[in-house]
Amino acid sequence: MEIILKRMSEEHISQIAEIEKECFSDPWSEAAIKEELENENSYFLVAVGETVVGYIGVQEICGEAYITNVAVTAKSRKSGIGRMLLRAACSGAESRNCEFITLEVRESNYPAISLYESEGFERAGIRKNFYSAPKENGIIYTKYFNTEVWK
Repeated sequence: MEIILKRMSEEHISQIAEIEKECFSDPWSEAAIKEELENENSYFLVAVGETVVGYIGVQEICGEAYITNVAVTAKSRKSGIGRMLLRAACSGAESRNCEFITLEVRESNYPAISLYESEGFERAGIRKNFYSAPKENGIIYTKYFNTEVWK
């Protein structure tokens, strides 16, 4: 199946909300997702085959990019869609002159951690008990675009 990445539009909201419910214990509502369409600092991309099979959301503020959510449907995992979304988000943030992109991930989410590390993200810290249902630490990962600034 061919996958195309495109900017989120209103037609994608209900499908994104369903993926949120499938993937997260505390999913974003359709209303919360819709608000991102009106947020000038927000960039959401969807991966579309026959339907939306994944998405990534990034908020950019003062040259800093924060991945708010990223998910791929269970049946579409391990097909490179997450990597495609992550690379597109990083490329977009870098092209808009962000200095870095960062996220947090459940410490038990080994597949996601492996992906982030393979894409050049480095462990930057820990947020104790950041997640609920179940309670779990969040590991902060960051990728710097202009490493010369940080040396």
